[in-house]
Amino acid sequence: MTFEWINAVAGFGVGVLVGLTGVGGGALMTPIMVLLFGVAPGVAVGTDLWFAAITKMVGGAVHGKTGSIDWPVLRRMFYGSIPASLLTLLWLWLSGVGRNHNALIVVGLGSALMLSSIAALFRSRFHRFGERLRAGSPERFKAAQPVATVVCGAILGFLVTFTSIGAGALGAVMLLYLYPRRMSPKSLVGTDIVHAIPLTVLAGTGHLMMGNVDVALLGSLLVGSVPGILVGSLGASYAPDRVIRGAISAVLLAVGAKMVFF
Repeated sequence: MTFEWINAVAGFGVGVLVGLTGVGGGALMTPIMVLLFGVAPGVAVGTDLWFAAITKMVGGAVHGKTGSIDWPVLRRMFYGSIPASLLTLLWLWLSGVGRNHNALIVVGLGSALMLSSIAALFRSRFHRFGERLRAGSPERFKAAQPVATVVCGAILGFLVTFTSIGAGALGAVMLLYLYPRRMSPKSLVGTDIVHAIPLTVLAGTGHLMMGNVDVALLGSLLVGSVPGILVGSLGASYAPDRVIRGAISAVLLAVGAKMVFF
């Protein structure tokens, strides 16, 4: 019972931070499960995928009603992410990575954490870089957008399926870089969230079939995260978003480095 309450408290804390800053729950929850709770990396990834899928369904429904989703861009992302996720699941199943190679998952998890942290810290710079390229060679830039979006989707499909991380921070930065003028803040969030839902459900289902989901742990995390997201969302307008986001990114960068190099 005590352990379940600890999980709920962790879920609440992550929910508050996600509501305040929009930083992906996977980047926060998966390392907590692995480093603090001692959950096997494969199980932590599978459990967090369902944690992310369920919490983002609510946000996706809201954005769908308000029309803040860029459907053409979303379809391009799916053309890359869904096949990549299926291939990654097939590889995991055939090689037994979820059961026998947790060390590889830890390295992948740490690498994804560092990439997500760097993306979050330098998000505005990536946006400005994409804007300069768009302004300098508009015809070439627009011609490359469809294929580049599919490739970015494939990268996210692999990362999310293997580590549960990447759909939030990395996905948003990729979209800002590829569509610096098309993506408004509202459509960026809506498109990024809706892209993550079927991807995490698909990847989570594959991990569930491989026995990599702790249903009891998932339930206790959700008990805390749902009210946490509500509290964080209500306080988002009052919180120093840049300071909190920068602090979280710095912590995740350090955690990712620890997983990879130590």
